[in-house]
Order: sequence, then structure tokens, then C-alpha cells
Amino acid sequence: MMAEEISTEFRQTPARAVWPAVWNGTRCRCPKCGEGRMFGSFLKTRDDCPVCNEELHHHRADDFPAYLVVFIVGHIIVGAYMGFEVMFELTTWQHLAIWVPITILSAIALIQPIKGAVVGLQWALRMHGFGGTEDRPEKP
Repeated sequence: MMAEEISTEFRQTPARAVWPAVWNGTRCRCPKCGEGRMFGSFLKTRDDCPVCNEELHHHRADDFPAYLVVFIVGHIIVGAYMGFEVMFELTTWQHLAIWVPITILSAIALIQPIKGAVVGLQWALRMHGFGGTEDRPEKP
């Protein structure tokens, strides 16, 4: 019995610039051309770029942008809250009146650019079908 030969030939694809793609995503623009709008509605990505026709439906951002928003906003708000607590004498209701709206508005303001950055990163790294192949090849 002969062992199955393993192919060491890899398909060479040109590298994509990561930071420009992430920056374009942060601006809610197509990671490839930087011109077309990435989102059709608040968090719904378009299936493809209206300018360069790059397919965007491959992304799998899922919950990762929300986790990043919670991490970032949480660190900023907790630090600011603790600073205010040291500098001013505020009641619990005053703190709630200040920090709850700021937290909600900050999360809403950050979720779309962060999701765009995640999609841009996936595009640049050719993840989840952005490289021309599917994640899970069909089994014979």
C-alpha cells in the first residue's frame, strides 16, 4: 500500500494591505476601493460594493463587534465614572443620569465603525470566502 501523496502546492494570492482595509471599514466604506458605502442600513452590510462590485456578503462579523464595543465603552465609562467620583460628590441618581445616556450613545456611535473595521480586517486577511474559496470545502 502506498501512502497518499500530499500536495505541497499552494495557490499564491497577492497580499492585501490590512490597515487601509480596516481604516476604510472604520469609515463604513468598501475595504477594497474605499469609495462605496458598506452598509445598506444601520448594521446590515450590502451584498456587494456599489462602486467596485466587491462582494461583501462573505463577512462573518457576528458578535465580535459588539464584544469590542462593550470592552471599549466599558473601560472608558468606568474610568470616567471613577474620576468623577473622586472629583465631585454626586448622588447615585446623578451618576445614573450622567453615565447611562453616555454609555448608550457611545455604544450606538461605535458599533457601526467597529463592525466595518472587522469586515475590513476579514477582507484583508481573505477570511470567510473573501479569498475566493469557501471556509469548508465539500467532502467527497
